[in-house]
Amino acid sequence: MLRYSADRRTLLWMLVLSPGLVALQYAKPELIPWICWLSFYFAISASVIAHNHQHCPTFKTKSGNTFFSYWISIIYGYPTFAWVPTHNLNHHKFVNKPGDATITWRFTNRHNYLIASTYFFVSSWYQSGPINEFLARARKKSPEKYRQYISQYFVVYGAHAAMAALAIYLYGWKEGFYVYGFTMGLPSIVALWTVMTFNYDQHVHTDPWSKYNHSRNFEGALTNFLLFNNGLHTVHHDNAGNHWSLLPAEHAKIRENIHPELRQQSLFWYWTKQYILAPFAPSLGTKQIGRAPFDTEDEELDIATAEVGLGETGTNVARV
Repeated sequence: MLRYSADRRTLLWMLVLSPGLVALQYAKPELIPWICWLSFYFAISASVIAHNHQHCPTFKTKSGNTFFSYWISIIYGYPTFAWVPTHNLNHHKFVNKPGDATITWRFTNRHNYLIASTYFFVSSWYQSGPINEFLARARKKSPEKYRQYISQYFVVYGAHAAMAALAIYLYGWKEGFYVYGFTMGLPSIVALWTVMTFNYDQHVHTDPWSKYNHSRNFEGALTNFLLFNNGLHTVHHDNAGNHWSLLPAEHAKIRENIHPELRQQSLFWYWTKQYILAPFAPSLGTKQIGRAPFDTEDEELDIATAEVGLGETGTNVARV
């Protein structure tokens, strides 16, 4: 039923390991201090899998993809349909240029820990516009799709409420909130924050007008194994419908065309340089590569007329 055999690992992560870990911690809360970090990892990986699934559906059947969207939403902690208006139809169209709801330079093009750590809140606020417009259009033009999108909210928050209630029933209010919080609640919040911050780091100080330098890449083998090749971002933007398993080969073809500063080997060393060392040694921080995203020159940008379409899973561009 899978379109790509590599997604056996996707299913292992989402259908076996993640729910199994939740069940283990609910059964034995004394293990939470030792293994809860895995819950945070699987929630973060769910956010990446949600992204991959919306670009390149996992299953061959519509029913399989619909079910999987609901399931990922529960682990991820937010309806996966929201990737379509904010990411597929908006971010991939504008790529950090004016019109992108997720721009990294909304109030400043400086790059430091304060801006990166608060990017989630700013970006979430501005992404609500495309989501609301998308839902309004769906309600008017495709009630069936609208009901499906809205149902994801009920499934996600209903499942989390049920798991919180189960934990409270088993262990009482205090320990119950502790069990739910560290197995599902906090991991979901961290997953949302992390995936947006990762997107920020992939685009801040890059050149969206360039063919090859519009994204920062993290090439480390461990990062790309854990995050399903999400570190290889240039080729993802070049062909967003490509399956995640194909990205390393595609990245190798164009790697030498990408600015060396946009080919980072270690995500964690990049974070260490940028957010811990750069305040004391500015030369270690990022600098604007090429043309700034707000440098529109004579480009004719009719942002006001940009339309968010009713794209299906796998849609990559918006209609204008």
